[in-house]
Amino acid sequence: MKDKLILAINPGSTSTKFALYEENDKLMEKTLRHSTEELEGFSTVTDQLPFRYRVIMDALREGKADLKGIGAVVGRGGLVNPIESGIYEVNHLMKKHLSEALNGEHASNLGALLADMVVRQLPGAKAYIVDPVVVDELEPIARLSGHPLISRRSIFHALNQKAVARIYAATIGREYEDLNLIVAHMGGGISVGAHRQGRVIDVNNALNGDGPYSPERSGGLPALQLSELCFSGNYTLSEMTSMLAGKGGMVAYLGTNSFKEATKRAADGDEHAALIVEGCSYQTSKEIGAMSAVLAGEVDCIILTGGLAYDDAHVERVSRRVKHIAPVYVYPGEDELKALAFNGYLAITGHISVKEYQG
Repeated sequence: MKDKLILAINPGSTSTKFALYEENDKLMEKTLRHSTEELEGFSTVTDQLPFRYRVIMDALREGKADLKGIGAVVGRGGLVNPIESGIYEVNHLMKKHLSEALNGEHASNLGALLADMVVRQLPGAKAYIVDPVVVDELEPIARLSGHPLISRRSIFHALNQKAVARIYAATIGREYEDLNLIVAHMGGGISVGAHRQGRVIDVNNALNGDGPYSPERSGGLPALQLSELCFSGNYTLSEMTSMLAGKGGMVAYLGTNSFKEATKRAADGDEHAALIVEGCSYQTSKEIGAMSAVLAGEVDCIILTGGLAYDDAHVERVSRRVKHIAPVYVYPGEDELKALAFNGYLAITGHISVKEYQG
């Protein structure tokens, strides 16, 4: 008897991606693009739920997917309350928090809600989320910011960091929970996590202005100068927020959020572009160095992952600065659908414990 199929769903701001897996074998994958016109009639992200559900089901039927064979539907985790790493079955409280956008509006909030809608049509199937961006395993000392009114928050690329860490552990015949790793996810945002025996005990907040700058995020900015900009009267709160995420980093310096374009300009002799590109590598290396201190220098491996890990020159610049800490391994890109499906398979086969979301 074949194992049950796993449907993974990853909703983005202008697309809905899904894939159907049998164990590690991908049977179908689709990226459904949504135009501005299609989405402009929805006032909130949650309002898009029936539309997104319909296009997923239509695509599955068009692809003649075996719906009755699906045993689990795994959605990308959204902005729930901070939780520890793991796989969680979708429950009423989780749906309430996501529907009400308790912690903010984001397309990923639709992941659990879509998974729940799909399993309602599939007797015996379960709906899950895995390692949302708000996974929080920080040590108490890592939460200290320097002022009691501000506490450091854990917001990072938890799904991909955890997935590549487990993949690496499997390749050397070890358990992830037995290793000390530094994982740098390098994409539109950059997060660098200190993984100590299965828990991310410290990580930069990759969304709200912390760590290295990236193609479209500012990373950490000098606090006093940032405060002066805030009170200059020249910028709204929305504009300042965009400086941190969306219009910061490389796009602010160079007018493009394409790392590939920036490196081409540098190769063509643009000295400013060359400096900005190298600065991204430099700051990423600094953050890796900081995480080695968190782990007291006891680091089994440094893992570089995310879209920027496809750039050999960037990887070489980072590796050159950090290879004295530990061996460097590279896992380019991020396959979120595969990571979601893999965790779903572990859940329905009993190889991983399913957790309860308690808010």
